[in-house]
Amino acid sequence: MANTKSAKKRIRQTVKRQANNRRYLAGARTYVKKTRALIEEGNVTEAEEALKLASSTLDKAARKGVIHKGNAARRKGRIMAALAKLRASKA
Repeated sequence: MANTKSAKKRIRQTVKRQANNRRYLAGARTYVKKTRALIEEGNVTEAEEALKLASSTLDKAARKGVIHKGNAARRKGRIMAALAKLRASKA
């Protein structure tokens, strides 16, 4: 357990930051999973809508510093590639 006043404050700050970061990361994960599920089902129109939400939440997480901007870009790119592959197979 922390002994100094500053160490106790750091613990309080860390707890708050972890909770905040978890909220943004969980939201991003949720939308990514929903998008992937819709792509697996072959539902293009709903997948496109879900992709917008997933992209937005990933960008927000990157903006807040929860994940690196390259990490967000990579995740978005992979989902978009999967959606493009689905569109090509439907066409």
